[in-house]
Amino acid sequence: MGVQPTGVASRTARGAKLGAMDSVTESAEQGAGSPTEDPAPRPDLETVLLGAVDLARAAIVEFSGEDTVGEYLGASFEDPTAATHRFLADMPGYRGWQWAVVVAACPGADHATISEVVLVPGPTALLAPKWVPWQDRVRPGDLSPGDLLAPPIDDPRLVPGYMASGDPAIDEVAAEVGFGRKQVLSPWGRADAAQRWHDGEFGPGSAMARSTRRVCRDCGFYVPLSGSLGLMFGVCANEMSADGHVVDSEYGCGAHSDTPPPQGSGSPLFDPYDDGVLDLTEPVD
Repeated sequence: MGVQPTGVASRTARGAKLGAMDSVTESAEQGAGSPTEDPAPRPDLETVLLGAVDLARAAIVEFSGEDTVGEYLGASFEDPTAATHRFLADMPGYRGWQWAVVVAACPGADHATISEVVLVPGPTALLAPKWVPWQDRVRPGDLSPGDLLAPPIDDPRLVPGYMASGDPAIDEVAAEVGFGRKQVLSPWGRADAAQRWHDGEFGPGSAMARSTRRVCRDCGFYVPLSGSLGLMFGVCANEMSADGHVVDSEYGCGAHSDTPPPQGSGSPLFDPYDDGVLDLTEPVD
């Protein structure tokens, strides 16, 4: 009657489906094999950062003006994605200073962006002295007549003293150990002073002391201090030497009281030379 068996119809449909799949596969293979245009290569990140010189200069001009930018000094990298371009600052009062412009770019970017613009001192810039805290500004030798200089609060060099008793006999002896003074030297204060004097100009390590074998403890001009400091220090009473200064007992100088007088009769006698007498000679041809 014109109706095909069921098995034949099934095989026919399966063949048509496989043919369609083969056609799609061939189309895909043909598409994969056809040439396509490659995208333009992006510039290297380092090239992008180093090439942002004009961008950096424009940022300074926008910030400070055209006449404040000097010659280009170069660039340095802060990290793989940031670089600093430096220009000489052409500004009154800022000799030796530099403009620093930080540019940044992410991997794959084709241009850089401005991160910051700052004015920084260069190697030859004139800078203000280093800031010194107020409590450290007064130095030894700064005190002038009429100046008032109170010790710091809780000064470790000082400890409380003791009030006078009112008995002259006791107070005369007590003054030796600090009675009658509101504050006296602490052990730390004495040790600090002793170390400073020992290491100072009139200590055993000074050039003057090293130039002689005689020391102050054997000198008649040496006046020892009282108390525990007198074991190592005294005051020089020789006006030709360290007169009025505290000196270490191991300090010494050429004006020691035991210095012997010079020997001999003085400088040797030479015949006088008359430089006003001239010898005239005839020129030799």
